[in-house]
Amino acid sequence: MTRYLITGAAGMLGQDLQQALAGRDVTALSRADLDVTDRQAVDEAVAGHDVVVNAAAYTKVDDAETHEDDARAVNADGPAVLAAATVAAGARLVQVSTDYVFDGNGTSPYQEDEPTDPIGAYGRTKAAGEAAVRRIAPDSSYIVRTAWLYGAGGPNFAKTMIRLAGSHETVSVVTDQVGQPTWTGDLARQIVALLDAEAPVGVYHGTNAGQASWYDFTRAIFTEAGLDPERVLPTDSSAFVRPAPRPAYSVLGHDAWGRVGVPPMRDWQAALHAAAAAGVLTA
Repeated sequence: MTRYLITGAAGMLGQDLQQALAGRDVTALSRADLDVTDRQAVDEAVAGHDVVVNAAAYTKVDDAETHEDDARAVNADGPAVLAAATVAAGARLVQVSTDYVFDGNGTSPYQEDEPTDPIGAYGRTKAAGEAAVRRIAPDSSYIVRTAWLYGAGGPNFAKTMIRLAGSHETVSVVTDQVGQPTWTGDLARQIVALLDAEAPVGVYHGTNAGQASWYDFTRAIFTEAGLDPERVLPTDSSAFVRPAPRPAYSVLGHDAWGRVGVPPMRDWQAALHAAAAAGVLTA
């Protein structure tokens, strides 16, 4: 029987991974349970497992600009420690990464083999984590890049918009950042499908299909929540100056799934409808 270890198990994706692996032999460790930068603790935790899914991450994008060392510890050093431990244990590793490893200046979907070129501290640390995993565990690791995550198990953009709808007559949302809203429930099931297929190791893009601006996404959230989408007003990024730069174009290509015979993830609108039906869109 395959034994699975989930790190970062208390997070939004970590919780959905536990659901996707329900009925299997799973060890779920939160940040409080396991410091992924602690080599001895990681070695002990990984021992006896066949698959490790690393959902632990420093995701405070703006804070990373002034705390890059802290972000690097979790996003780069941790994956390196996990990669070494999985190699020693003969286990497979799934490293969850991000669209922020690209510069966001593209006009067509980023393919899995395109060079990374992050524009901020968060992206730099995640790209370093990818590089470490590829260097240490080239024959036993998967890198699954994702983006614009929302789900039931944690704070996220969708929940924030629903909450704001309760206290504001209108919300202003940017139209000049485009990406792929992705339900963590779908991503968790896709990671399990990848592992079950025993697909070749490599880089895969784990995002729902299609594309949307944050404005488009918010209007869809309002519609699914039974709110008037006309309450969502368009604006641009100049109205929301943040410490960290945001990629303007974060659409990821999905060609790798077809090459290994695993269906890619469904369209983001269908996923959002299913998530709403599952009660995910609550403030």
